[in-house]
Amino acid sequence: MVTPSPAADRPDRAYATCARFAREHYENFPVASRLLPARMRPHVAAVYAFARVADDFADEGQRTAAERFALLDAWLGRLRGCGPTVSTPESDGPAELPAETNDIFTALGCTIRECRLPLQLFEDLLSAFRQDVATVRYRTWDELLDYCRRSANPVGRLVLRIAGHEDESLDRSSDAVCSALQLTNFWQDVERDWRRGRFYMPLDECRRAHADFSDLDDGHLTPEWQRALAAAADRTATLFDDGRLVCDRVGGRLGLELRLTWLGGRRILSRIVRNDFDVFHQRPTLGATDVPALLWQALTWRTR
Repeated sequence: MVTPSPAADRPDRAYATCARFAREHYENFPVASRLLPARMRPHVAAVYAFARVADDFADEGQRTAAERFALLDAWLGRLRGCGPTVSTPESDGPAELPAETNDIFTALGCTIRECRLPLQLFEDLLSAFRQDVATVRYRTWDELLDYCRRSANPVGRLVLRIAGHEDESLDRSSDAVCSALQLTNFWQDVERDWRRGRFYMPLDECRRAHADFSDLDDGHLTPEWQRALAAAADRTATLFDDGRLVCDRVGGRLGLELRLTWLGGRRILSRIVRNDFDVFHQRPTLGATDVPALLWQALTWRTR
């Protein structure tokens, strides 16, 4: 249980805590970077801190499933105190929440009210984190994409709302990009996730390719696994293509950030393909040497 601190209702301190989370945690793609308009950065950092801590509840440490669910339930209770009007948070229950909790929800509450963000998008994120605790396999593409709908797509929609965009076509395009980024992360981490007991490629796709799971135990890339990963990469590339609209239509600094993110994800996917899908021995990533090319492509982006 978190006890309020004297500074817990100070938005400046609260946003500073969230900004620290955004700086200190590694991600494939930039979070609240200097490219974003200055007015957006504190709000994006608040959303990120909320999601980052909840994701850690589901994934990190040696907690039992019951302990993870208790933390996520407590996080949901705090969220529901952040609606359009300030209200008393629901009970945290017995869960031991981080010391930064009050600051995170002070900032998040300000952001939700100022930017008129729907609580449902945050609840979708928490439902996906709960699913991470209980689900380690996905039978079909529909199941996996439903997980992406809740684990990745809300972030894109929240960023658009923070920027002042409320447009169905932009939402759909953003959903495609966010799902593509999530899937790309799954394919680059096949070996890492397998060692942790998780596997995200739909089992139907593996069966179609006649891929043998015992080969994953040996870190052995067979032609069957190459076929399965190739099919997954094709589907992911189509999602990237479907998502170009949001990069075409959003201008300014946010538009540049979106294009860089799209290009970065597409580049990682291309490297997976170019390496013949051998993510067991070489995990494709982005580095400093990629920045000039990505920046040039973003600056010279051509709309379709």
